[in-house]
Amino acid sequence: MRSPFRRRTALAASRARRRAIVMAAGRRRHPSGPASGRARAPRRPRLRRVARWLLVGAVAIVGMLIGVALGGTTTQDIGPFRAQLSLAPSWNGDTSVEIPPLGSLELDSHDGPAHLRIRLESLDEARTRAFAANTGNLEQISHDAVDQLSLGVRRLALQTAGCGLLGAMILVGLVFRARRETAVAGLVVIGVLASTGAATLLTFKPAAIQEPTYRGLLVNAPAIIGDAKRITNRYEEYRAQLQKLVLNVSKLYGTISALPVYEPDTSTTKVLHISDLHLNPAAWGVVRSVADQFDIDIIADTGDINDWGSEPEASYVNVIGDLKVPYLYVRGNHDSAITAAAVARQPNATVLNDTIVTVKGLTFAGIGDPRFTPDKSTDESNEQQHQEVVTSGNILAEKIRSSPKPVDVAMVHDPVAAQQLAGLCPLVLAGHRHERSVARLNPNPAAVAPATLTSPSASAAAKALQERTLLMVEGSTGGAGLRGLESTKPLPLALSILYFDKDRHLSAYDDIQVGGTGLTEVALQRHIVQPDTKAAPTPTPSSSVSTSPSPSPTPS
Repeated sequence: MRSPFRRRTALAASRARRRAIVMAAGRRRHPSGPASGRARAPRRPRLRRVARWLLVGAVAIVGMLIGVALGGTTTQDIGPFRAQLSLAPSWNGDTSVEIPPLGSLELDSHDGPAHLRIRLESLDEARTRAFAANTGNLEQISHDAVDQLSLGVRRLALQTAGCGLLGAMILVGLVFRARRETAVAGLVVIGVLASTGAATLLTFKPAAIQEPTYRGLLVNAPAIIGDAKRITNRYEEYRAQLQKLVLNVSKLYGTISALPVYEPDTSTTKVLHISDLHLNPAAWGVVRSVADQFDIDIIADTGDINDWGSEPEASYVNVIGDLKVPYLYVRGNHDSAITAAAVARQPNATVLNDTIVTVKGLTFAGIGDPRFTPDKSTDESNEQQHQEVVTSGNILAEKIRSSPKPVDVAMVHDPVAAQQLAGLCPLVLAGHRHERSVARLNPNPAAVAPATLTSPSASAAAKALQERTLLMVEGSTGGAGLRGLESTKPLPLALSILYFDKDRHLSAYDDIQVGGTGLTEVALQRHIVQPDTKAAPTPTPSSSVSTSPSPSPTPS
């Protein structure tokens, strides 16, 4: 038997061993020691895990943006155009349609983090010819263009989403080299893209296309094309009338026998004065019909043949070569150097810019408008612009004074320049105002220097001091272009025929107006030019005739 002492010693040793085992186990669980440290230590691994996943999300977003930037662009055929479509991150959303070189349209189409950009680029020649040959099915062509644009936008959305997802997963895989993080990055990006698509669809505004914001040269497009919906509604009616209008000009020619007051003889030179065609395709048909039916000798154009003076508009003037009549032209404030060069390339055309030329026995002097303001920024109250026009008139006046030949007709675009020519030539032609007017200009006695009175031009100017210079401002031969479709009463197509006798004197003129959209009336008013007196300073009308034929079948 063990003694009590030994039993107590063994029990104490056993207790000591148990205490040592417990303390050793505690140290393994909490190697840092104190109890307060053991309570805070478990939070640190959780914070590190949260920070890691936040970093994964940030890297995924960066990778998505890189993928969108690299792959968020595609091309699509829209009608005859090759268009570039792209998506980019944006705080405001919206859609922009860029039309080089004219500018762009900004549409408030949607809100959200994605901006849609559409840029019309190259024009395919083969498709353009096909569209031109298929003008009888314009409605189908328009629907096809809308469908093509929708297809391009859908393809762009899928391509952009795929590139964003791929970019995020590749970047996260390269940075963390872990499958779990890469998969999570893909889920994050899918959520972001889905949210972007939902925000775009929920905030989409179909009516935004009717309220665009214009940039660049298109900044004043509403002043030019007006309400697009109203023009669209009236255009079909307008197109149906074009052939009828031209035919009515021919019918009008047959009624000239009702005007016995003035009969041009074989020695008469007939000048057709036109102005401000503003890209109206109907204008050329009327000009050609009048030139043929009245056997016109010269066509005088006082400018604004284009609207923007851009390169695409240059082809509009190619009809000039088909007229087979000498064509004299001065540049308007809507015509650029590109426009003037395109006119000069026509075999029968002459561009007058501080130059004098003699055609069919008549001597013409002309100068282009010094301004180029296709954005409609001309302002009659702008002193600087006014002075520029006045200065151009003074330059042409100096040219006429130094001419060895007397000038019969001067051509300017803005009538403001005409006053500087008073007393230097018997007739000045102008346009710009889209409204027909005829007036006598009171000459400035200082216009002719006494030392030059022996020259032929000075002698003619001295005579003009006794008989005031006649200023003839033409209306718009193009009915002011598309703007003529806006008003309830469309602006008529206006042009005039000037009759010069064998002595180069203006004996009479006919004012012709062809009714605008929906109007078939064609009117001619003949005027006999009386010698100028203070009591009768303006020409007096002798008689007029108009035709308003019964409606004919609409041409196909």
